[in-house]
Amino acid sequence: MGTKSQGQHKEKRLSAAAVRNVSVAGFYGDGHGLYLKVDPSGAKRWVQRLVVHGKRRDLGLGAANIVSLADARDTALQNRKTARMGGDPVASRRQLASIMTFKDAAEKVHALHLPTWRNPKHGQQWINTLNEYVFPHFGHKRIDVVTTADVLSALSQVWNSKPETARRVKQRIGSVMKWAVAQGWRSDNPADAIARALPKHDRSTVNHHSALPYGEVANAIERVNASEASLASKLALEFMILTATRSGETRGASWNEIDLEKAEWIIPAKRMKAKRPHRVPLSARCLEILKTAQMLKCESGHVFPGTSKGKPLSDATLSKLLRELS
Repeated sequence: MGTKSQGQHKEKRLSAAAVRNVSVAGFYGDGHGLYLKVDPSGAKRWVQRLVVHGKRRDLGLGAANIVSLADARDTALQNRKTARMGGDPVASRRQLASIMTFKDAAEKVHALHLPTWRNPKHGQQWINTLNEYVFPHFGHKRIDVVTTADVLSALSQVWNSKPETARRVKQRIGSVMKWAVAQGWRSDNPADAIARALPKHDRSTVNHHSALPYGEVANAIERVNASEASLASKLALEFMILTATRSGETRGASWNEIDLEKAEWIIPAKRMKAKRPHRVPLSARCLEILKTAQMLKCESGHVFPGTSKGKPLSDATLSKLLRELS
């Protein structure tokens, strides 16, 4: 059996040819604590012996048929520098192995933020856009090695064709990267770094819904009531107009929020954008709408129930009604 190399410790004592040809079992030193270990079976692997925090440690650097002599030397040199500076190469390798892929990191960030989203639908959209536009490009890459070029390539596919979606995807990539920075896995955010590399969007062509003049509101409500929309849709739209509330606040209204005797509607903080309870005085017409809506009562307690059992009127239903009447 071969033995550990004796004599003066010189660097680079081995050669690529020697590594290929040696067959006698034993340790063959190269320098910086690097050894080629040959087993009786003929298998060869790299081992480095270092003193880390006053204790001798043996580090496996891989099989010789996979890790070349040059690569083993580079790793051994870096490990020795780390140890001399008081670091622990073993701990560094474990930390490196714990770094997530971008996809895993994104799913972790999504899970952390999910309880904070007011609407579960928003949380689902958050991860769905990354799944569609980002993961196919670099979701499999370890997050610390994702480059600005990776991010730019993914966003370029949709930056001009779907500008609003692309901006949201960029923000979501940035959120994941900021989390990675906090974990100590990165020192930069490539989503911010590419800002000047992407063309600016022209937002002047965005078409918002025109505001309806006050004098035409009554006529609009008459058109709604004369339409073929469901009773819940008609009542909800008029109620929303009269109370000056958002679509989600009206559609999500439940009977336990409404006091018909006091003629008031208390929208709880959890359903308000400002996260504060909101009191809405109810006019005589609002009370009439609510009395009519009592005929729609369902087990879920929603004032304006949708077609799906147990669910409120959907946003798409009201949006469709507005489009048809515009």
